[in-house]
Amino acid sequence: MSDDNPIKRWTAKRKATVVMDIFKGKTTAAEVARQYDLTVSEVEGWIDEAQRSMENGFKARPKDIREQYESELRETKEALGEAHLQIYVSGPV
Repeated sequence: MSDDNPIKRWTAKRKATVVMDIFKGKTTAAEVARQYDLTVSEVEGWIDEAQRSMENGFKARPKDIREQYESELRETKEALGEAHLQIYVSGPV
């Protein structure tokens, strides 16, 4: 990147591109820091954040699954309650 047009704002997309280049071995955190006038610790922070995000992406999203099960359980309980009510109202068979 030329010094005439420095990056003033690092968007998530720009950070992801740089971090992917580091993951692929095309560059290093030190080279990126030098090239874009950043600190190595700042670039390493992006790398850590990317790794955490990737790990979370591979998890089974327990919160989402729990919400789904709770919703299905709620619907099942409502259906069961309606069935009990119908049996009670209609009397013995």
